[in-house]
Amino acid sequence: MSGIDAGQLKHLVVAPALAALGLDGDVAVNLVTGTALAESRGTYVRQIGGGPALGLWQMEPATHDDCWVNFLCYPAGRRFERILEGMLSQDLPRSAQLVSNLRYASAMARIRYYRTPVSLPSSSDPAVLSRFHKQYYNTAAGAADPVANIPFFRQAVLV
Repeated sequence: MSGIDAGQLKHLVVAPALAALGLDGDVAVNLVTGTALAESRGTYVRQIGGGPALGLWQMEPATHDDCWVNFLCYPAGRRFERILEGMLSQDLPRSAQLVSNLRYASAMARIRYYRTPVSLPSSSDPAVLSRFHKQYYNTAAGAADPVANIPFFRQAVLV
């Protein structure tokens, strides 16, 4: 099965969404693009096996909602809240848009990374991005394999 073209995802969805947030740059765009490739192969919008994760970035609704409840409604997140609200369609709940609204879903993945206690890596080295993804987007108990996922982050860097 083939998925979305990684170059189009990176340049036509992720880069503009992150620029709108003011959270762009090569490392951020490569990390968020690589995350979609590692999490869903850029193909699946529902978690295989029936789990709760949604969209190309496989964000769980609980993680999504936590971003809104514990960050975006507070002063530090307000500037992002307004931008994200502008990305939403009015006919679906926010978390449902992780499946159908690529711009919003990629922006929410970036918000997830923004909330980590450390800065983004200083380079777009695929191995570094893959380890960062495992540590700060996935969890220690999650299925992401930072060695096996290096090719997905390499692809994100090269397209």
